Amino acid sequence: MKTYADMTREELLALKAELDEQFKTEEAKGHSFNMARGKPGVSQLVLSMPMLSVINDESDMNTVLGNDTRNYGDWDGIGECRRMMAGMLGVQKDNVIVCGNSSLNIMYDTVVRSMVRGVNGSKPWCKLDKVKFLCPVPGYDRHFKITEVFDIEMINIPMRDDGPDMDLVEQYVNHDDAVKGIWCVPKYSNPTGISYSDEVVRRFANLKPKAEDFRIFWDNAYCIHHLYDDRQDEILNILDECEKQATPIWFTFFVPHPK
Repeated sequence: MKTYADMTREELLALKAELDEQFKTEEAKGHSFNMARGKPGVSQLVLSMPMLSVINDESDMNTVLGNDTRNYGDWDGIGECRRMMAGMLGVQKDNVIVCGNSSLNIMYDTVVRSMVRGVNGSKPWCKLDKVKFLCPVPGYDRHFKITEVFDIEMINIPMRDDGPDMDLVEQYVNHDDAVKGIWCVPKYSNPTGISYSDEVVRRFANLKPKAEDFRIFWDNAYCIHHLYDDRQDEILNILDECEKQATPIWFTFFVPHPK
């Protein structure tokens, strides 16, 4: 079967017309489906209700670390929150910045800053002739939407049973300075549930990017999901592996967020 890239314009238009007809047939059935992922159930919502009133005008707003949370916050987030997340992630508190509750916004903002301001003094991506991102597939569509918005060329990297095809990742990252990043969900990867093997994590830590402003978007979204089940996967800590390989940790962007 031909891929879209192999098809002529006429073939693509014919296929589109066929798919449009199929869509109209299904649409006419009047079904209504909620396709949202990660949406809490009623019992989970009930469980979280006390969170709405746990903080009130009688609460002690001074933190253990001495900050009054009623005042302007710290740039890197409330210290106790950073310490709590560090324990969940298996990293040091100094490696954690607590922002809002939407990591996708944080990743979007990071790409925006890279586009308009550059990374660590590098030329802004918007001034480059070509910007490329590696996209393990199947992967998270909302990651891909971010790079799509900025017309960044997205390169498919096949997902294997132990993570992305690292031969291809190394080929692109180590030899093409237009490759600026890669999307990663290293644990229970969305949507397949694959967890990266030790070898894959070590090879990520041992990358030698041709681009000085290359970034790994290490979206460890599901780092604590196994707490709800006895079964769990274990992955190596990417920061520890970078230190072992004497790899500059600055090229790794770490984005945890429980969903």
